[in-house]
Amino acid sequence: MTHLPSDQNASGRDLGAEELALLETAVRSGTLTSTKGQFVAQLEQEFAELLGAGHAVACASGSAAVHIAVAALDLEPGDEIITTPITDMGALAPLLFQGVIPVFADVDPATLNVTADTIAARLSPRTRAVIVTHLFGCPVDMAPVMALAGEHGFPVIEDAAQAFLAESQGAPIGTIGSIGCFSFQQGKHMTSGEGGIVVTDDDGLARRMRLFVNKAWGYGDPQPDHYFLALNYRLTELQGAVALAQLRKLPAAVKHRRSMAERLAGAVEDLPGLSTPRAPEGAVHSYWRFPLWVDPAVVDGGVDYLARALREVDIPAAPRYIQKPAFETQVFAEQNTFGSSRWPFTLADPEAVDYSPSRYPGAYQGLDQVLVLPFNEQFTAEHVDVIAGEIRAALEGR
Repeated sequence: MTHLPSDQNASGRDLGAEELALLETAVRSGTLTSTKGQFVAQLEQEFAELLGAGHAVACASGSAAVHIAVAALDLEPGDEIITTPITDMGALAPLLFQGVIPVFADVDPATLNVTADTIAARLSPRTRAVIVTHLFGCPVDMAPVMALAGEHGFPVIEDAAQAFLAESQGAPIGTIGSIGCFSFQQGKHMTSGEGGIVVTDDDGLARRMRLFVNKAWGYGDPQPDHYFLALNYRLTELQGAVALAQLRKLPAAVKHRRSMAERLAGAVEDLPGLSTPRAPEGAVHSYWRFPLWVDPAVVDGGVDYLARALREVDIPAAPRYIQKPAFETQVFAEQNTFGSSRWPFTLADPEAVDYSPSRYPGAYQGLDQVLVLPFNEQFTAEHVDVIAGEIRAALEGR
């Protein structure tokens, strides 16, 4: 078995001389705060330029990016944001901290992404925004989502933490809605260990997001003050230096991921009961991970069987991606928030917090059938061919 590179260590990351050189410059400068340094500002400029966005604001994490985006909308407690139940808690907790009610839309079981139809089914008079998550690097079908948003007059936030340089209808993911959110966490397409960034073309939203990162202190204003309640979500110059070097490698890294993913898909797509990743028409995938959908009606034992078979030959294979939809976690099921207050759930309409399983057939089916394989920019054709061969052996050799 060829050992697979892991994005949790040097084997699967392209960290190297470029990052060390910028880090040395940052350390020697003696300025490690982004309020006085150069690297975070340069990262923001180059990230915005790469995506063709008007503004980029760096921050402490992907969760912070979502928090900043939601805070920029300045919603009222009890307002609703429609989002997905197939996501990390870091993309949901910020809503609760802002007093907003997450309302979960079902997903397409073939992608685990929300759709315009599933969003429309959860609209209410209290809907104020929608967050779409481009899971695994597969873009949500954005044209109908944006048409729905335009019809009802709500902004769209894109959670693009797993979708660096993915595209929809020729536009970079993260630039189609009002705000795009990205993560630099260890396992993402580019990393500074932790960190994140938000992008927007809206001058007003950009101003509010930059303030929110800085405790709402108006750096550079004639008479600065703390204008509203906000946090310190700044990125350090050390993280900015690493992220800047990573950003400059990002286009090549994503191009390589696509090439290897296409090779893997082509090697296994003929296998009965197996579905490989498919982006919507007019969209381009960026392959954060490589998901497979396993039909239990065709493959005896389904996703659990294939996961066990691959793990036996040292291929990390994660069935389900997450063990349960977000609304089944204790945070939502038991409304465990601030002490015993249950706030902000106490502000919610009963319809908004109705988590009946019958509402989410796509989420349950998709989780039951998805198998997530590791993927990173250090995968070679040899690695991909080994994975494909073991999948084929597991399904054909029974």
